[in-house]
Amino acid sequence: MVKIAATSDNHFDLNNIDVEDIIEPQHQFLSKLGIEYYLIAGDLFNDFQLSVKYVKQLQEAMPEIKVLFIAGNHDMVKNVSYEELEHGNWAGYLNNRYIDVPNSNVRIIGINGWYDYSFAVNEPKTSQQFLTWKNTYWIDRLISQPMTDEQREEIALNQLKLQLESARIANKKVVLMTHFVPNVKFIHYSDDFRFWNMANAMLGSVKVGKLIDQYQVPVVVFGHIHNRLQPVIYEETTYYNGAVGYHRKRHNEWKSNDFLTEWASQLKKIEIF
Repeated sequence: MVKIAATSDNHFDLNNIDVEDIIEPQHQFLSKLGIEYYLIAGDLFNDFQLSVKYVKQLQEAMPEIKVLFIAGNHDMVKNVSYEELEHGNWAGYLNNRYIDVPNSNVRIIGINGWYDYSFAVNEPKTSQQFLTWKNTYWIDRLISQPMTDEQREEIALNQLKLQLESARIANKKVVLMTHFVPNVKFIHYSDDFRFWNMANAMLGSVKVGKLIDQYQVPVVVFGHIHNRLQPVIYEETTYYNGAVGYHRKRHNEWKSNDFLTEWASQLKKIEIF
């Protein structure tokens, strides 16, 4: 049996958390659970180098637990290029890579992901209109990229397909970690709140869910949305979202005032036999 814990969207900087205060409590909590792999599905800081630094510190504090992470859109905002996100080799960074768990048939695959506007089915807009909205209202306007959003997502989709095909050939049981929303069933559509109908365009791609179904991926870990989701099964796949979310005066998603309480409450525990 493999014991995995998953989190995402800790947003340490936006939540004014000093990571020096929480690393050892996190270590103790994960250790008591007997966790072997700790998966972080993006959005630690609005600065990729701070995210890398935290992962390094956390891994050094708990060498008996393997820490794996991918980049969320917030991590991509500062101090990292598209090429670095695609090809960087930081310890624990899993984008377009995999780790095979020893003495098991479990393979953990990481894909940062992106979006192609296909979730925004109730907004009859052109790609240019979605891009204009994004560059006006959405934080991703700060992320540089040498291509369109659709082209970027197509690259991620091709990477995902190749990873899943390779895992199928190797007869592996896949745990897929991605940041963006992997299934359209998690998307909320509204008749009266047009902002979020437009924002849906930046949440992911319907094609990811189709690939997950096609390859019958047993476990998917994701982030990006902060909806306090319990594990849910769609088709052959169990989806886990461990987003901690925001604790700010104008936007509070926590039930308490304590980060560790929220993190532990949202942490998703996965056991694979």
